[in-house]
Amino acid sequence: MTIAADMKENQGKYKDCFGQKTLLMLFEKPSLRTRVSFETGMTQMGGHAIFYSIADSPLGQKESLSDTGKVLSRFADVIMARVNSRDAIRELADVSTIPVINALDDFAHPCQMLADLQTIIEHKGAAEGLKLSFFGDVANNVTYDLMRLGSIIGMDIAVCGPIDKGTEYEVEPAVIEECKQLGGNVVITNDVEVAAKDADVVYCDSWMSYGIPKDEEVERKKIFMPYQVDDDVMALTGTGSIFMNCLPAARGMEQTASVIDGEKSVVFDQAENRLHAQKALLYTLKYGF
Repeated sequence: MTIAADMKENQGKYKDCFGQKTLLMLFEKPSLRTRVSFETGMTQMGGHAIFYSIADSPLGQKESLSDTGKVLSRFADVIMARVNSRDAIRELADVSTIPVINALDDFAHPCQMLADLQTIIEHKGAAEGLKLSFFGDVANNVTYDLMRLGSIIGMDIAVCGPIDKGTEYEVEPAVIEECKQLGGNVVITNDVEVAAKDADVVYCDSWMSYGIPKDEEVERKKIFMPYQVDDDVMALTGTGSIFMNCLPAARGMEQTASVIDGEKSVVFDQAENRLHAQKALLYTLKYGF
């Protein structure tokens, strides 16, 4: 976070730190922010990024993941992968002799967490001791990583959604256990008032994440609408609270326009910080702390 803040303020200081270095970006799931932020970041640091779509040429089919990881290690300096499966990330990392960055999988979104943490520190001074409340689809990789982040950093986490509507809307038990082992204070509830009360950070994410069929939208909107973040929810939160959404956002769904476009919203600072936090991650992988 210290490096990310310095990079944000002093871009020129780092303009040559990745000279003649290459980041290979493997995309199984599409993303605007992930591709642009990593590619721009490498350019700003004097390096080069290669985009390669594996949506039409899936990992592990034409050749083994083991062979792919070994070959890519001979070509590039860092691999970034945004994939459907945690297993794919692990197999790549097991055989690669260069760093492998998890840019998203079915269970986590760690690069987003770095940007989120930077944003919270910028606006709140520190993260430890704050209450972060997530509303909406709690069976979600972003939700899971917010729970992990809070457990590691020392934030109180409340996740609020339709956990009474079936197992597909519940938090994975393994994530709950993981947070317990990390010493986290995590509350899982379907009570909006309990979750919102005195929150310092309010967070939501799309109800229609990548991979969810369009024909489920009407039913999902009906199920999640009681957990929409609107002005009434924000009124229950703490003084000086901020609103976050990792984007893309749908006004009128997970939050109202008055919230995401309101004075408490920091969503575009949050989006910008994907660039700085990921540059800091790349820098740390190359040079250490």
